[in-house]
Amino acid sequence: MTGFAQLKGEQGTTAYTFAAKAVNHRFLDLHLRLPARSELFEQQLRKLFKEKMHRGHVEVTLTLEYAGASGISVNQELVKGYVTAFRRLSEELGLKGEVDLNALFRLNGVLSASSEMPENEELQSTLLGAAAELIDRLDANRRLEGEHTRTELESRMEQLERNTAEIETLRGTVLAAQLERLRTRMNELLEGKADADRILQEAALLAERSDVQEEIVRMKAHIQHFRGLLAAGDDIGKKLDFLLQEMNREANTMLSKTSGLAGDAMRITALGLELKSDIEKSREQVQNVE
Repeated sequence: MTGFAQLKGEQGTTAYTFAAKAVNHRFLDLHLRLPARSELFEQQLRKLFKEKMHRGHVEVTLTLEYAGASGISVNQELVKGYVTAFRRLSEELGLKGEVDLNALFRLNGVLSASSEMPENEELQSTLLGAAAELIDRLDANRRLEGEHTRTELESRMEQLERNTAEIETLRGTVLAAQLERLRTRMNELLEGKADADRILQEAALLAERSDVQEEIVRMKAHIQHFRGLLAAGDDIGKKLDFLLQEMNREANTMLSKTSGLAGDAMRITALGLELKSDIEKSREQVQNVE
């Protein structure tokens, strides 16, 4: 699921901001943007996310700000260079004056805040606790979207079930039409020289091969299984995706068995295409599901 969460806090003289953004992904793909020298903290943070999340492309950013002079550094070499250049130019032009330290501090690159993770176990423990809360907030946002996705998938399953039921009502008529079409064609080819019962048996066999009853039964079973998984909830994304692949296979078979036929068979073809459309839209949604 997609989602976003942000958390701000303080520990002593250090203020922190955690932000996490999750987008769809088949596996857990974790990207961390942390201050320098965060190697040990990064290992702990990755372990925490892997324990709590299973899928999604997740980007996590941590920024630290230090109050007062803590964490502020002065680029002394740069300051010396500015001062030397100021005095040399003053001598060359015959000007009098002293360097304004406030003006120097406003120059780009003179002052900088530390971007390193301090060796402070209490701070890192606080940050891990904040990260756990951040994940909870992110999951809450993702669950909210998950409810919308569940509603959408349930609606798709209802439509698939209705279309499958309509195909089943048309099946008998189409099968009878197929049988008559084959019997007539075989009579024409044999010019009435073959046994009528034999022709009927062969036509019935060929028509049976064009019957979509097995596909209808399997489609219904897949739909019910899909609904059961939706109700169960946890760690179902891959299973739902597999079921939709199976549904798509059944829809393709129905289309291949009824292609080239007129009458009610044309309605089955239209319904088969609708099945494929709803299945594809469901697969797009399932990519969001863990």
